[in-house]
Amino acid sequence: MTSCAETPSVPGASLWRHRDFRRYLTGQAASVAGSSITQMALPVLAVLHLDATTAQVAWLAFVGQLPPALLALHAGALADRYSKRRQMIAGDLVSAAMLTTVPVAAALGTLTLTQLMIVAVVQGAASVLHDAAAISLLPSLVDRSLIQRSNSRVGALFAIAATAGSHLGAALTAVLGPARALLGDVASFLISAGCTARIQAREPARARPKSRRLREEIGEGLRYVHGDERLLTLTLVNATTSFALGLLNTLWALYLLRTLAVSATVFGVVLGLGALGAAAGALTAPALACRWGPGPMMLTALAITPLTQIPLLLASPGLRWQVAIGAALFLQLACAGAAGTTQRSISWGVSDLSQATSLLPVDGVRLALR
Repeated sequence: MTSCAETPSVPGASLWRHRDFRRYLTGQAASVAGSSITQMALPVLAVLHLDATTAQVAWLAFVGQLPPALLALHAGALADRYSKRRQMIAGDLVSAAMLTTVPVAAALGTLTLTQLMIVAVVQGAASVLHDAAAISLLPSLVDRSLIQRSNSRVGALFAIAATAGSHLGAALTAVLGPARALLGDVASFLISAGCTARIQAREPARARPKSRRLREEIGEGLRYVHGDERLLTLTLVNATTSFALGLLNTLWALYLLRTLAVSATVFGVVLGLGALGAAAGALTAPALACRWGPGPMMLTALAITPLTQIPLLLASPGLRWQVAIGAALFLQLACAGAAGTTQRSISWGVSDLSQATSLLPVDGVRLALR
């Protein structure tokens, strides 16, 4: 649980002494940075280079959000059954292969929105498989006393990596064009796969028999969450919030790039500011939860989030509104970073307290809590 009453750290214990943790962090940070390149370059490619209509942009965003919604629980159950590292590596390699097809097709003059949608679905599914395994692997890489600290550091470093990726994506898009900029994400997936392959820590024994049906394990995990008021509340809150933000994000890039006439470079800078906010939120989450309690802190973050959309409602083309939108996104993702870090700590704490982590497939639920 995220509170002042955490298990005290072992004297002299340090996250950075864990070689496998460093490898994990390096690989995942590279992947996050690369994904930020795609997050920045893909909308620019669709809107400004393929002249996508509003409906087409909406469909592209929709199909990109389908894999997390449909596969999160299955991915978590698979991570419970099989090697987490192999699942992560497989996800990275599939993502790299799919993204490589975009610059190749662009160079041949055959790139279409249909291909972008197919890439978004397949690469999104691969990322869900990777992320489910990555979330559940982390607690086995560090001492129990360092789990909350590692959770905060991971969230902050990932947000910083996302900031760097957004700015790098803007630079690559300006120099190489949005299609070839995606090669930066391809490289990041290969780095992630290489770092994951070098992790030497033994994974926890998988006690549940593989002969059980996957849906039985998913059902068992859902019943486990339903039986714990804290996990159930977090799941419902995050499902509602994700649905609302998913609707907003469907046309967010189109609105900025076409209606507000924001350049690709400014678009990348705005995304970078948002990632900085996520870093600030993740770093301050333990202190805020300790001072005010995890519940009040998360409620405050949820209450502030809708207010950050006001600049979008009032905006018009111009530098002043670009700054306002960037500041609002910084605040929005700071709230998300603080709440998300605390939620993950709570979900891990509840699982530890239940002493049933090795018996119940809750990793898919953790993915849904992200």
